[in-house]
Amino acid sequence: MIDIALLRNDPDLVRENIRRKYQDHRQPLVDQALELDKLNREAILRADTLRAQRNSLSKEIGGLMQKGKKEEAEAIKQQVRDLQQELADLETKESEYEAGLREVMLQIPQIIDPSVPLGRDDSENVEMQRFGEPLVPDYEIPYHVDIMERLKGIDLDAARKTSGSGFYYLKGDIARLHSAVLSYARDFMIDRGFTYYIPPFMIRSEVVTGVMSLAEMENMMFKIEGEDLYLIGTSEHSMIGKFIDTILDADELPQTLTSYSPCFRKEVGAHGIEERGVYRIHQFEKQEMVVVCRPEDSMMWYEKLWQNTVDFFRTLDIPVRTLACCTGDLADLKVISCDVEAWSPRQQKYFEVGSCSNLGDAQARRLQIRARDEEGRRFIPHTLNNTVVAPPRMLIAYLENNLQEDGSVLIAKALQPYMGGRERIG
Repeated sequence: MIDIALLRNDPDLVRENIRRKYQDHRQPLVDQALELDKLNREAILRADTLRAQRNSLSKEIGGLMQKGKKEEAEAIKQQVRDLQQELADLETKESEYEAGLREVMLQIPQIIDPSVPLGRDDSENVEMQRFGEPLVPDYEIPYHVDIMERLKGIDLDAARKTSGSGFYYLKGDIARLHSAVLSYARDFMIDRGFTYYIPPFMIRSEVVTGVMSLAEMENMMFKIEGEDLYLIGTSEHSMIGKFIDTILDADELPQTLTSYSPCFRKEVGAHGIEERGVYRIHQFEKQEMVVVCRPEDSMMWYEKLWQNTVDFFRTLDIPVRTLACCTGDLADLKVISCDVEAWSPRQQKYFEVGSCSNLGDAQARRLQIRARDEEGRRFIPHTLNNTVVAPPRMLIAYLENNLQEDGSVLIAKALQPYMGGRERIG
């Protein structure tokens, strides 16, 4: 949610930002917000005037009563009652204007960083940099489910019976490899100075609307029937929500956190759920990183966060690249974002394994997260998040890049301590 002062002072900037995101259907929101803001401020000003008049008249009534002028006092009392009624009506209008204004402001996208490439959708995202040499072996790389099944590591048929499409059983060495990756990711981030968390896996609606757009909420979140609770789609949701309605001291910033959680997603949209794979599914696990920092430091942290993911994948000898998300591919709350994509020898192309985002002050403004500098002045901090690793999607990249001709899979040195010292499975 952008600052209302920005909208008042430079509505053309907001309109141009909407245009850059190819969301012209949202242009009317600017005028709607300005009108509601105007009406609200007029109501507040009128209410303040009425309160001052009421206080003045109340004092006058006291003086008249002391002088025995009851009839004059009664007449003024009627004026006060009339003022009270008008004031009550204005206070009702204020609440309506404020609620309407917030609803509209929640739909106006965050101001995009000037460096974000212009584009309509993810097909126009721009490659930034490659890390590692993408190789294609001279033997066939099977589909990832086939690799897992040959290693007796997955059961999709049983999962369909218990839960439906979009779920899976991992077992044996594949399940152990899955856990090893997450354990290594946890320690990797702790070694980089991040504090480890296991957060709540359900959050209230006020947190949901604070951390994501309404469209994302509808497409992603599972609602708990009969409760004001949602299953988290990523631990970022509860980790940012942790700071709701708080004031952080400057010496508490930056907050650098890494969190593990299961993630639950509807996966509504063009991609849908995979019937036979584990690339796009309803349930998975993830290690996340979250930063809350001073505004002037957020772009520096943005660079650090995506680099952490690149470094993590390179320790596992998986070639990756970074892809700058274009304006049309940015979610409404994001200032700038990039995807980390891993090399697939089978498909001979890269595919997404993580996403890094700088959300500026959008989440903090929605959740009333504030900070206080050394002079006691308040400011709104910036929030960022990034995927460290999200198996089983990451397992696809790992298995394809480490599969040997005999069907075995090499275990990277970094993972061997978490796999009982084993050097391969098969």
